[in-house]
Amino acid sequence: MTPKEQYRILCEQETTIPLFLQYWWMEAVCMGKQWDVLLCTRNGEIVAAMPYLCGKKLCMKYIIQPQQTQMNGIWVKPEYADEASELANNFISQLKGLQLAYYYQQYPIASPFPACFKENGFKVKERVTYRIEDLTDMESVVASFQKSKRKQLRKALTLKTDLNMSSDEFYNFHVACLAEQKKTINYSRAFFLALYKAAKVHSQGQIIAVRNMDGQVLAAVFLVWDATSAYFLISSYSHIHNKTGATALIVLESMKFARCKVKAFDFEGSMDPGIATFHREFGGQKTVYYSIEKYYKPIFRLFLFANRLRTWKIR
Repeated sequence: MTPKEQYRILCEQETTIPLFLQYWWMEAVCMGKQWDVLLCTRNGEIVAAMPYLCGKKLCMKYIIQPQQTQMNGIWVKPEYADEASELANNFISQLKGLQLAYYYQQYPIASPFPACFKENGFKVKERVTYRIEDLTDMESVVASFQKSKRKQLRKALTLKTDLNMSSDEFYNFHVACLAEQKKTINYSRAFFLALYKAAKVHSQGQIIAVRNMDGQVLAAVFLVWDATSAYFLISSYSHIHNKTGATALIVLESMKFARCKVKAFDFEGSMDPGIATFHREFGGQKTVYYSIEKYYKPIFRLFLFANRLRTWKIR
């Protein structure tokens, strides 16, 4: 079997692999592109894996972060986490064998690998997401909202939650919301429909919308989850209706929905200060994770800048 075939079977059996590293997720977000996986084994057992999106331009091969994918990097079987240094050296050797020009991935929270890669000359940079680690007591969760957000919720009493919004309507709504701000969407309709379909097939995704009494959509979010956390992956709000309280209600309803699935809620962090402030206002706690980067060929810096490949990374 190929490494990808082995990885598919592993993902079907192993419950500790995070959402963004799962085989089906990589299949969806790498639609129309190439992805593969590096594996480390012990006595025939896969103990660590690095799924990655790969590309090639001007005869230069590179690895970058897939669209809408907060974290990628390496999964390690929990009982082998204390062998991180040895496993990292194995992956570094395999990466060298790929003859890359450039490497960039964002690693899962609490991953033991960034320090190992830093010791081997890779650039490691701190990134931030905002999380609520325990949704069990929703009264306490709502009490952690800032006063302004609780006030918005009182304004939203006449609004309705809709769990039946179609993927096409969601995409159209997001496009319209961005147009209000004179912005354009950064993912295609085909990409979103494929991701949504895959998430629904695996029972790991849900569109949640907030409508007014006339049925008009005011806010919507595409929520995804794995065995431990739900992710506020793609959200959109009509700025024309920003005084209705819909932005606060969509967050609350997402948390209430997520609470029935998992314990933790991840706002699917942003390095944008304004968005970070928004997440903190709902009680999100700053949580650090890391990106790992290396230029194997310095000339790739010019290519990266000229072609704006950095727009493929999560911001």
